[in-house]
Amino acid sequence: MLLAEVVGPVVMTAKHPSLSHEKILLVRPLNAQGERNGPSFMAIDRAQAGEGDRVLVLREGSGVRQIMKRSTELLPIRSMVVGIVDEIAHA
Repeated sequence: MLLAEVVGPVVMTAKHPSLSHEKILLVRPLNAQGERNGPSFMAIDRAQAGEGDRVLVLREGSGVRQIMKRSTELLPIRSMVVGIVDEIAHA
């Protein structure tokens, strides 16, 4: 899992048929202090996140396929937003 911030939606005129009904977001990785931590990337949104939300991103292709219930199908995506972060408590 990776902590990230939603930059905004990705709008496409054409995309792979397996992603035809999926919302895709551009997300930016963050460290535990909320600072940028790497290049932005695209992820399927299953948490209904919006611009500026801090989110948890699953970045592992077989896990994404299991969530999408397509474990044997090759999908052209490996990242999925699986949760919206309300708060981070530092011990």
